[in-house]
Amino acid sequence: MELKHIDIACLSISPANMRGVKKAPDLTNILPSIRARGVLVPLIVRQNGSPTTYEIVAGKRRYHAALIVAQEEGSVEPLPCAIMEAGDDAAALEASLIENIARLDPDEVTRWETFTRLVKEGRSPEDISLTFGLTALQVKRTLALGNLLPRIRNLYRSDTIDAVTVRHLTLASKSRQREWLALLDDEDARPPMGHHVKAWLLGGSAIATDKALFDPTEYKGGIVADLFGDHSYFADVDLFWQMQEAAIAEKVEALRDAGWQDVAVMARGEAFHAWEHERCPRSKGGRVYISMGHGGDVSFHEGYVTLKEARKLEQGGSVEKAVRPELSAPLASYVDLHRHAAVRAKVGTAPAIALRLMVAHAIAGSSLWRVDVASQRGATDAITESVENCASEAAFDKERRIALDLLRLEPDMPTVTGHAYDRDLLPLYQRLLDLDDATVLGILAIVMGETLEAGSALIELLGVQLDVDMAACWQADDSMLDLIRDKAVMNHVLADVAGKEAAAGNAGATARVQRQIVRDCLTGTNGREKREGWVPRWMVFPPSAYTDRGGVGSVERWETVAPLLETESAEEGEAADESTAIAVELEEEPVQQAA
Repeated sequence: MELKHIDIACLSISPANMRGVKKAPDLTNILPSIRARGVLVPLIVRQNGSPTTYEIVAGKRRYHAALIVAQEEGSVEPLPCAIMEAGDDAAALEASLIENIARLDPDEVTRWETFTRLVKEGRSPEDISLTFGLTALQVKRTLALGNLLPRIRNLYRSDTIDAVTVRHLTLASKSRQREWLALLDDEDARPPMGHHVKAWLLGGSAIATDKALFDPTEYKGGIVADLFGDHSYFADVDLFWQMQEAAIAEKVEALRDAGWQDVAVMARGEAFHAWEHERCPRSKGGRVYISMGHGGDVSFHEGYVTLKEARKLEQGGSVEKAVRPELSAPLASYVDLHRHAAVRAKVGTAPAIALRLMVAHAIAGSSLWRVDVASQRGATDAITESVENCASEAAFDKERRIALDLLRLEPDMPTVTGHAYDRDLLPLYQRLLDLDDATVLGILAIVMGETLEAGSALIELLGVQLDVDMAACWQADDSMLDLIRDKAVMNHVLADVAGKEAAAGNAGATARVQRQIVRDCLTGTNGREKREGWVPRWMVFPPSAYTDRGGVGSVERWETVAPLLETESAEEGEAADESTAIAVELEEEPVQQAA
């Protein structure tokens, strides 16, 4: 008999299970325990024709209870299983395991005290696991409780906190555990529980070190170790993605060197669906799709084309090479956020428009209408800092502080809109009654600005309607220039800033050299004449692109908005003509009556 933990997705009910596979089991008496403590008694399983999948011979109720917990919490830890060998009797194995588990104190903290004493006596976790019918991982998880502060162990002993919370707290240093206890003691705070503890410890992301395509020894950030198992996580997610994307870029070049003419790197989080593609050999135009999950995993899908391209090949056509977007995702984020900041600064000074915007949001809804505050966080810290320090944001924040003062809210609150704040509705409403219409409309304009969605078509419409001048509120900075890594795009920017002759003379230079020339022109350094008031085409209102490759979000959104403005202008023209005709008719009418 081998004891090990197996992922629940690799398990299924065996037809030989004595309780059958059709009748739904009664889980009333075991579900609360498994929610709180997980599965303790190993399931009895055997391989079902595959080295990675198993069928459950005994333990159907534990399995179904674990499935419910997985649905409730989004995931569940691998289940302890005893793998039957030839000649094993399932009933005898289960009886033995249950008997061994019964020898353990149900209190896991007391169990930890027992295991710790045995370790001091020279017993290994493997020895202890065999003695008590547990997997080695179960023993290690119990021993990991030694990493906890005594108070946290006592909270677990008294069932004040659950097993999932405790497991993730073992990841934390003693100082972080003290921070968590401080949150627990604070009446106005709410400490993270369950799976939220890991997100709290790792800044919202948990990327395991085994997801790295690069050598983890080259990573200079912190590593958080999972004392329950063999997992460890990157503490600096931004640094991980920087190194991961560099490794992906190397893989792309290697694939091209191997003969793949087309390698498509999908956006982070975008799934590759095999049913939307068909197999196609490299010689006929098949490409490699590279998908990246938010959890750090990277998958390579070699030799595929879209279904539309497959039909085209069947008709004797050829596969067109995928066109790389003009803007990378970080640069697109930079462009969208700065243009959003500029537009909402204008909204903050246009209460009549803001009122109508709010009514429209109330009627039609939007992705932000709950009400949520629009995030000004970019893809990198550099982008976020650039937006926070821009003139548009400073102008908007000045108006926001006035609104906070008028509403008698704390001046250090980051937003006027409530969002995550528990504000008392009635006093706030009474305060608004004391303010005149113009003042309330001014506050409404700020709220509208805070809840205006970044990167939306509405930004394009408002930017033109409000006549937003990006040159008056934005200046190029290193953050933006460093994000332009496409040589062709950089050459266009160089022509924009330094002139066509300079661009032509440096066409063969690297993007880095061209970027430095652009920087010198914008700052007036290294003998270059200073270029004032430059704004890239993507950021002006209305926007345009430097190439015909597509992939510029602001331009694509403007193309959907522009026809609306053209229709509006035509209707205004027709109305003006109609008004003129009526005026003429009214002027002529008295003459006809006099005749």
